[in-house]
Amino acid sequence: MAASTGQKPEGDRKHPVDQTLPPLKMFTSGLQHVAAMYAGVVAPPMIVGPACGLSATETAFLMGASLFTAGIATLLQTLGFWKVGARLPFVNGVSFAGVTPMVAIGKAHGPADALPVIFGAVIVAGVLGFLLAPYFSKLVRFFPPVVTGTVITLIGVSLLPVAFNWSQGGNDRAPDYGSLTNIGMAALTFLIVLVLRRVLRGFLQQIAILLGLIAGTLIAIPVGITHFSALSQASLVGFPTPFHFGAPQFDLAAIVSMCIVMLVCMTESTADMLALGRIVDRPADERTIEGGLRADTLGSALSPLFNGFANSAFAQNIGLVAMTKVRSRFVVATSGLILVVLGLCPVAASVISLVPLPVLGGAGIVLFGSVAASGIQTLASAAMEKGDNALIVAAAVGIGLIPIAAPDFYHHLPKDLLVVLDSGISTGALVALVLNLAFNHLGRKPADGDAAGVPEADAADAVPADPGIAQPPAPGGADRPDETAAVTAH
Repeated sequence: MAASTGQKPEGDRKHPVDQTLPPLKMFTSGLQHVAAMYAGVVAPPMIVGPACGLSATETAFLMGASLFTAGIATLLQTLGFWKVGARLPFVNGVSFAGVTPMVAIGKAHGPADALPVIFGAVIVAGVLGFLLAPYFSKLVRFFPPVVTGTVITLIGVSLLPVAFNWSQGGNDRAPDYGSLTNIGMAALTFLIVLVLRRVLRGFLQQIAILLGLIAGTLIAIPVGITHFSALSQASLVGFPTPFHFGAPQFDLAAIVSMCIVMLVCMTESTADMLALGRIVDRPADERTIEGGLRADTLGSALSPLFNGFANSAFAQNIGLVAMTKVRSRFVVATSGLILVVLGLCPVAASVISLVPLPVLGGAGIVLFGSVAASGIQTLASAAMEKGDNALIVAAAVGIGLIPIAAPDFYHHLPKDLLVVLDSGISTGALVALVLNLAFNHLGRKPADGDAAGVPEADAADAVPADPGIAQPPAPGGADRPDETAAVTAH
């Protein structure tokens, strides 16, 4: 017996986070994580690519690069080295927080320079974030629910116009733009996703958006709006050639914009690590958060080398861990390897390009709306009954909506400022952060603070209450699939 020999079985010696599973279960569980996050990983390059003037084939290449770099970032998080990596079942992928600023950068610099400028800004932001990682956990109190909830809400709201544009066909110069066929396919896909989310349970519910995309694409084939050109031109094996779109360029306004995005990503990842630590019964301490942020930012700094974007935590996968109770970080490391393999297979990446834009638009309304809903959910814990906090949200959301409601509002200002101002996320985040400091920190005694202001005395308690984008369920509710995070995008 283990008690008489002083030895414990292998499973008893290791925390569930550090246990390995049989190969088949390891693979299938890892594949499940990939399925839950796949749509979220490829959606950002599908938005940024066309905005930067890329063809369908080049956009497919960009999607493959995003899969590859998401796999690398996930391996850094789960396996780690030195002081890099949270060593938790923590999935990383392309952050949605950077989509709107990157689209603004693309419009400001034109097709030839757009991606090099974006990649240069991401590299600088990633390096800065890596250097800030040891100190960032001490600054989290300045990003309470009233700030993070506002930013997450703006992310979703800022992306909804993209879904509406897709639903009409994506190209406003095309003769069928806004046609009954396009809008009908978007509406049908929207309904399919809602029905699947309502009737399915467990793993299938987690991938309802992916299933909706598949169903919508199959229906669109006889309708005649599915095109196979990108798939026919893709090779079976390929490698994301370093700096495929040109050497990185360093533009100050773009760098400032992406540095703001990086701070938002670090805030989201910190909150998600705190939530995941509770779910797997290994609380995330300061060292864990520091290592996780280093993996996030190092992965982001390396991604542009392989034509990828900034990476952060995927909260829907935290919900999947809670639901399945499979806590092994090696399962998620397996999903990282699968992502790398998919990134090295252009045909696999091109398959998603078969999805017609109206179909993607219908699912995108749910996808992006879920992000906004998650932000509202976060704001629910922000003590909104306090007049100051309601004012912070009102001002930040109001300023953040200007680029959406009035796209030409800033058109007389210097071009370099437009990269920041044309992003409602960046401007909204800055306003929320500054006003939170003014109303809840500066000149206030700890006793005057509230839960949303996160005074110093309460910082440690207030932050775990904000699990970030998707509000993963607490361990006690993990067996209720309808409470897990929807497949949202970061």
